[in-house]
Amino acid sequence: MHIKHFVIIIFFTMAVCALEYDEARHLLSRTGFGGTPAEIEEILPLTYEQAVDQLLSGLGNGSMIDSPEWTTQLPEVKPRKNKALLQVMSEDQKKQYRRLMRQRRNQKGVHLKMWWYKQMIHTDSPLTERMVLFLHNHFTSSLKKVKFPYLLYQQNMLFRKYVKGNFRDLTQAVAKDPAMILYLDNQTNRKGKPNENFARELLELFTLGEGNYTEEDIKQGARAFTGWMVSKRDGLYQFNERFHDAGDKKFMGQVGNFNGEDIVNIVFTNPQVAKYMVNKLWIEFISPAPVKEEVDRLAKIFVDSDYEMLPLLRALFLSEHFRSRENYAQQIKSPVELIVGTLRMFKVHVTNHRQLVQYGKQLGQDLFDPPNVKGWPGGNEWITSHTLLNRRQMLERALRGNDMFMQRFWVWDYLDKKMKMSSWIGLTSEEKMQKVQLTLLAADPVNKSESKELLAHIKSFVLDLSYQLK
Repeated sequence: MHIKHFVIIIFFTMAVCALEYDEARHLLSRTGFGGTPAEIEEILPLTYEQAVDQLLSGLGNGSMIDSPEWTTQLPEVKPRKNKALLQVMSEDQKKQYRRLMRQRRNQKGVHLKMWWYKQMIHTDSPLTERMVLFLHNHFTSSLKKVKFPYLLYQQNMLFRKYVKGNFRDLTQAVAKDPAMILYLDNQTNRKGKPNENFARELLELFTLGEGNYTEEDIKQGARAFTGWMVSKRDGLYQFNERFHDAGDKKFMGQVGNFNGEDIVNIVFTNPQVAKYMVNKLWIEFISPAPVKEEVDRLAKIFVDSDYEMLPLLRALFLSEHFRSRENYAQQIKSPVELIVGTLRMFKVHVTNHRQLVQYGKQLGQDLFDPPNVKGWPGGNEWITSHTLLNRRQMLERALRGNDMFMQRFWVWDYLDKKMKMSSWIGLTSEEKMQKVQLTLLAADPVNKSESKELLAHIKSFVLDLSYQLK
């Protein structure tokens, strides 16, 4: 038999067989925040393809918790109604007033971060949250620069709207997103004095990657986005024709009176967009080292579908490289994945979500405040001597449950001595030991516990370095 036919038969056999336990764990870990024993058991009767389709069917359809009340109110970028008040204030009063406004914005920012943690903890579609997190790190914006939490909330909603939609349409929407306009200074992009920030990042970070455009493309692209602004009255996108450069532009070999929408459409005629995005998704979901031949195959699927996200994600998750055991434990959990995954795994009841925001910041991932326009680098960059210590301390404090630093807010149900561990796994003692390890760890533990107590094994696994991997 020809070796190619043999490989096809093997792969087909894998596709139609029911999932193995570690395979189900890997799928849920890479597409979400890790699977609880119950979640793993739920998909075990399915074939791998059925399990992937089930996950994708919930993409963008997950339930939503209530957002902060202020998210229903349009912000004013420069509140006009306070102008008269400021005119009668002394300089000290103005300073106090501005300080109060900053404090209110900062408080709303913390509430926004708490809201997203709650959403990730309680979602019935972890893949949705992972994809929104991916897009947040791809089309970066930060509260520190934008300053208005409402605009970052609206951007988060935008990502949710397009999470399984058309990537070109999403890019068009992002170009008109008020948070992005403020973050990349397009508010000051005007005829005769163009600001190149957005045009540069559109090409370098959002679509093509370095080396696939020229400096002249950036300059001409910036001219096309002049006049794309945020209304100072209601915080919505507005096109200001007075500031728009309506002259001809030469962009990527084409000449015309292009506007911003035209620029995005021209960019997406370049198949490099698909390769660039597949590479990023590969690193996010499979391994740190994309395989060129497979990237090219997946990129073709992306282009042939006219840049629809769903066919690409399905092909990515069904890829033999995604399934390969060689890629198990090849990624480091992000701080958010570590925190949210642990809380979901043990069904922790959290009442102090502000503490989660603080932990994320200490571990190196402050939601809605990525370090720069390139976002969080991820991978090995998550781990330093400082963050590794903080990770362990966070898990140790969580395991203690009544630590003063945690203010007695974390209740670990599985530590309750009255809880029957058989209800967690439902197997014999020896089988439970094996399933606990398979559930919690993507690789063999670095330090093996000598105890025969299941509870001791759970604690040991959670504090093991392998627990940091997925």
